[in-house]
Amino acid sequence: MGKTQSIERGLQALIDADEIPGAVTLVASRTGITHFLAQGHADVAKQIPMRKDALFAIASMTKPVTGSAVMMLQDEGKLSVGDLVAKYIPELGQLKLADGTAANITLKHMMTHTSGMGEATAGETAAAKTLADLIPAYAVKPLAFAPGSTWKYCQSGINGLCRVVEVVSGMSFADFLDRRLFAPLGMKNTTFYPNEKQLSRWVRPAQIANGKLVEVNSGRFAPADILRRDRPALGNGGLYSTAEDYSKFARMMLNHGEWKGKRYLTADAVKQMTSLHTGDLKAGFVPGSAWGLTVGIVREPQGITAMHAPGTYGHGGAFGTQAWIDPVKGVALILMIQRVGLKNSDGSEMRRAFQQAAMG
Repeated sequence: MGKTQSIERGLQALIDADEIPGAVTLVASRTGITHFLAQGHADVAKQIPMRKDALFAIASMTKPVTGSAVMMLQDEGKLSVGDLVAKYIPELGQLKLADGTAANITLKHMMTHTSGMGEATAGETAAAKTLADLIPAYAVKPLAFAPGSTWKYCQSGINGLCRVVEVVSGMSFADFLDRRLFAPLGMKNTTFYPNEKQLSRWVRPAQIANGKLVEVNSGRFAPADILRRDRPALGNGGLYSTAEDYSKFARMMLNHGEWKGKRYLTADAVKQMTSLHTGDLKAGFVPGSAWGLTVGIVREPQGITAMHAPGTYGHGGAFGTQAWIDPVKGVALILMIQRVGLKNSDGSEMRRAFQQAAMG
């Protein structure tokens, strides 16, 4: 059985079991796409067939993109990941340890989820129209621990990094990514702000209720809210993208920062970003994980990551999307689904079925 047949069969079993309405799967090497398949439905209510160019809310798969923006600025000598965040956002210099001493949070702490920063409330986030609007909320939240001492997944740290990019570059975070990454890479369908044409290809999120898949169309999934422009470009999880678009970013990373003759990151920046930075701290959402700079790392392959080589890196999203890059085997694996309510998207059966078939 070929790779495509194995992947199709594995995902179709989950579609037939009403675990997901449909999926787009893509496998890429350093030189091209070796598998690309759409199956099932993009709309569980209307039974609209899934398309290869379907648009997905990729949630925390946004984080490595945010990390790459920071590394671009470091490559240009405009910042260092070892810098104190207070150098760029003075308000965050007010954060203190329990004994009253300065917390001295660095960009690296924020990139590795070891800052200890508190989160904005849902109300504070909803009220914000820009990234700058969120900073006062972050600045008054007590630290959960001394920076560097613990790994705890932290949204405020990532969004704080986005504000640093704005301060250093003089551009909005969305404009920086559009000009420096998305447009040059040809990622025409990757955006914080989908337009109506793009939204027509958006995969409607589904969840299991009373034993069956039903559409979710409220909260952040209300089309009217998605079309709003008066909201911040949240680098912790706000992007929409397609499998092919994200594969261009993944292949750039797989090729050590280069894509089609253009360099986006130095090879040293990619290496630094994808190296282990959390030491012996317990990190990640599945056993054997560690953390780099905005990317998860497979430190000791086991269970759901058993098919990967040590050093494989990437990120999942809350709605089941996954993108993992195995630099040893030279492949990037991208899974696009929209399933709300997964207990652990990094440990999902969808990820297991796809990656086992793709790497088998």
